[in-house]
Amino acid sequence: MEPVVAPVKPETPAGIDNLGRNGDGFGGGDRFGGGGGGPDSRGWAGSVRVYRTGMWMALAAIVMLFAAFTSALVVRKGISNDWVATALPRVLWLNTAVLIASSVTFEFSRRSLAGDPSFSARRFSRWLYVTLALGLAFIAGQLIAWRELASRGVYLATNPSSSFFYLLTGAHGLHLLGGIVALFYVALRARQLALAPAKRVVVDVTAIYWHFMDALWIYILLLLTVRS
Repeated sequence: MEPVVAPVKPETPAGIDNLGRNGDGFGGGDRFGGGGGGPDSRGWAGSVRVYRTGMWMALAAIVMLFAAFTSALVVRKGISNDWVATALPRVLWLNTAVLIASSVTFEFSRRSLAGDPSFSARRFSRWLYVTLALGLAFIAGQLIAWRELASRGVYLATNPSSSFFYLLTGAHGLHLLGGIVALFYVALRARQLALAPAKRVVVDVTAIYWHFMDALWIYILLLLTVRS
């Protein structure tokens, strides 16, 4: 009878135990399932899709909300005998220019990430804080517009036209505050985002939301100009 030869067990590389862990007690792959310390591209691609899908769903909900407001405004004006047009404060046009400028500075901030990482973080952060300041200036301008209407004796319940003015501008302002919170979060993590290209999806979805708020405000202003 020939002797049975047992298979030779391969040697475990230095620093790796029988469970496939390295010296620090963790597996060679990262938390995304990749190897060699880099994130798994498929896992991160799935996260990117989740971020983008969630953002588009949120924007779709906002569109439906303001479409309902628009429909209500048109119907209410059509059947109303007490509709009194609300003269729009001139500061609203300045507010519009400020908000458009904030979209431009946000794009400057986002595009600066494509440069040299040693300088892009500083440029990214600088333009981002300018965008944040412009967003806060827009909210301040809206408060000025509401105070101007109040000084004229035009309040929420004065007439249907003023009610829709406060409703539309107030709803937009609340949604824009959400964008300001997102901007503040991105600004706090500016350096990390500038040095980690894979995580810049946070910047991209915030930019989508901010530009949408810009376009939505232009729509509201035109609606109020034509229908109020």
